[in-house]
Amino acid sequence: IEPMISIKPSILLIIEAKAPHSIKIEGDITLGGLFPVHSRGPAGVPCGDIKKEKGIHRMEAMLYALDQINSDPDLLPNITLGARILDTCSRDTYALEQSLTFVQALIQKDNSDVRCSNGEPPIIPKPERVIGVIGASASSVSIMVANVLRLFAIPQISYASTAPELSDNNRYDFFSRVVPPDSFQAQAMVDIVKAMGWNYVSTLASEGNYGESGVDAFLQISREAGGLCIAQSIKIPREPRPGEFDKIIKRLMETSNARGVIIFANEDDIKRVLEAAKRANLTGHFLFVGSDSWGAKIAPILNQEDVAEGAVTILPKRASIEGFDQYFTSRSLENNRRNIWFAEFWEDDFKCKLTRPGIKLDSGQRKCTGEERIGRDSPYEQEGKVQFVIDAVYAMAHALHSMHIDLCPGSTSICDRMDPVEGRLLLKYIRAVNFNGSAGTGVMFNEDGDAPGRYDIFQYQLSNTTSPGYKIIGQWTNHLRLSAEDMQWSGGDKQVPDSVCSFPCEPGERKRMVKGVPCCWHCELCDGYQFLLDEFNCDMCPFDMRPTLNRTGCRPTPIIKLEWSSPWAIIPVFLAVLGILATTGVIVTFIRFNDTPIVRASGRELSYVLLTGIFLIYLITFLMIAEPGAVVCAFRRLLLGLGMCISYAAMLTKTNRIYRIFEQGKKSVTPPKFISPTSQLIITFILISVQVCGIFIWFGVVPPHTIIDFEELRPPNPELARGILKCDMSDLSLIGCLSYSMVLMVTCTIYAIKSRGVPETFNEAKPIGFTMYTTCIIWLAFVPIFFGTAQSTEKMFIQTTTLTVSMSLSATVSLGMLYIPKVYVIIFHPEQNVQKRKRSFKAVAQAAAVSSRLSQKSSDKQNGETKAEADRSQ
Repeated sequence: IEPMISIKPSILLIIEAKAPHSIKIEGDITLGGLFPVHSRGPAGVPCGDIKKEKGIHRMEAMLYALDQINSDPDLLPNITLGARILDTCSRDTYALEQSLTFVQALIQKDNSDVRCSNGEPPIIPKPERVIGVIGASASSVSIMVANVLRLFAIPQISYASTAPELSDNNRYDFFSRVVPPDSFQAQAMVDIVKAMGWNYVSTLASEGNYGESGVDAFLQISREAGGLCIAQSIKIPREPRPGEFDKIIKRLMETSNARGVIIFANEDDIKRVLEAAKRANLTGHFLFVGSDSWGAKIAPILNQEDVAEGAVTILPKRASIEGFDQYFTSRSLENNRRNIWFAEFWEDDFKCKLTRPGIKLDSGQRKCTGEERIGRDSPYEQEGKVQFVIDAVYAMAHALHSMHIDLCPGSTSICDRMDPVEGRLLLKYIRAVNFNGSAGTGVMFNEDGDAPGRYDIFQYQLSNTTSPGYKIIGQWTNHLRLSAEDMQWSGGDKQVPDSVCSFPCEPGERKRMVKGVPCCWHCELCDGYQFLLDEFNCDMCPFDMRPTLNRTGCRPTPIIKLEWSSPWAIIPVFLAVLGILATTGVIVTFIRFNDTPIVRASGRELSYVLLTGIFLIYLITFLMIAEPGAVVCAFRRLLLGLGMCISYAAMLTKTNRIYRIFEQGKKSVTPPKFISPTSQLIITFILISVQVCGIFIWFGVVPPHTIIDFEELRPPNPELARGILKCDMSDLSLIGCLSYSMVLMVTCTIYAIKSRGVPETFNEAKPIGFTMYTTCIIWLAFVPIFFGTAQSTEKMFIQTTTLTVSMSLSATVSLGMLYIPKVYVIIFHPEQNVQKRKRSFKAVAQAAAVSSRLSQKSSDKQNGETKAEADRSQ
């Protein structure tokens, strides 16, 4: 059922009065056409200058397509297509007024109140019936017109409107288009941005359906895809005020890192944006990605080529139609009178003026001769949407052809079932068409009336090329194919510029996101012993590991030990070797001269015990430096305190014996108990056994083993971190191991102090005293050095060296004070190694008394030590 709207004649007269200048092509079936023949006029004027390419080229493409169809014997044979073509003047409100022409035939006219002067009803000619409309160009115009045409069920096929809003089949159910919607274009542009590694861009949109819908689609797809942030989303007013574009550039520079600018704007706005960027001296800064309104057109970038260099633009895949070129370049004033705007085009294209009766030419104006030829006397390049205009007309023709076959079988003309053509049924046939278009690509529609997305990707290149201009660098057909090697940027640079909010963090740096802006972050270094767990988090390395140099993982901490070649080892080893050689020399000397008076007087048994302890003290140096192992650790525990324990136990026994002898001599002539050599050895070994028992109890409780200490050498700089291979002896256990020896040493020192009044010709009390004083000083110095280096990065080396050197020095003091003088006399002054006569009567008496008491107490067990002491007192 055809929709009919009743309307009063007075209103009809207004509509007819506003009937526009149009092109009328007679035919059996009439198609409507909407083209932006003129640009938008200034305020108060609907139309401006003629648009040669987007207006005349496209309109002539429809005329060319009609000619081709009407001359095709296989497509709508014996049926002629006509047309009513209107000018939209690039303004949606004006286009709406013009499009009312298409619905006049569907308006039911109420003539009941209209009479002629003779009383007869008027004869009103029936207006032509438009069964479908080709157009419009701008999305805002198509939307305005579609809202009217759907009321009258008139199908509409656009050749250039790409707004995603028009895909709404509920609101624009009679609208179809042979170009893909901006949602496809927006997807392609998102893919381009991502392919270039950009994640921070701004958008520019001309106010209106095309610009705003395109940007909205881009924003929605980028949100769904993720990884892309919008720095600024700026709308260009429909009627921009002076300085508006300079303000836009200033706003874009507020987020200067967002160099990529996605632009859905008309030609005029694009041109003015480029001009403003040039005025701001920002040539080469912005990286434009333009929609199909920019495409491969020269007009938007004319005289702004340096600013536009590197711009990537998108255009529905198209081809230049050779037949149209031949047709259009052959048009002249004589053979193209059907185009009422062709004369105006002629004047603008050839920069001349056609003469009219009574009108004189202005000075400087050239008169048109009519002999000019397009492409010969003026530049010509086929406009990009010509192919789609032709495809739109052919889509309507193929739909009518299929409809005619189904409704009028066997008929060579329009039958009653197609008179009039029912709009809703025609829409069904339009949506079902599938044919190869003028460029050889398939023309079809989906359920929303949209054509499939097929785009060419262009880049405007100015440098390093013999022919500056737009160059195809890729394609998009549901997915992007981009030739990165064919791209170049400002100045001919091949490196893709950056358009990112934040640059990637260096290895070992985590991202600290900026709240609300997922593409912006601050980079923070994972410090200390942290490594980069993921791009947002740092984590601590395990205790036995340290971060790699780039902090992307952890690596084992190097294990170290005190090496024999280390300076920290060389000095202790040197001292120990000298000490061992000296001790060995003393022992050999004493063995060789075992029965001489000096050796006998020194107390041979305890001397050998004491020398053994000194030897072990020197020997422990090698165990402290040797690579830790279970056996080495066991001997460290055993010998570390044992050598000192043996030495100081022997010296304590000696000083205790001397002290008791002379203290007893002051009171009576009875000798004290346990002063025989055997008793002295037993006392010494009892004292030593305490140390040995403690060591073996320690063995039982905690068996000796090695550990790797990762905490001791773990400075703030992980590159200096080391794991130390060591025995399981803490500083406390080490001191505990030596503590018993310290007690013996202090006790011995006390007895040495108490025995300092004994005659020096009689005993070793004074040498032992000097030995103990010096040893105490050494160990008093040892304590602050040992514990004062606990925080040093070379703690292990310093403490090991301090300990071994202190022990070697204490052993050397004992050896030097007690035995080196004796060895010197034995070897170099053997004449002094004899028994001496008494030199004092008092001394002889004392010695005799002591000797008598000793003889009674010790009887036959008394050895040469007691006799030697008695001899020295004589």
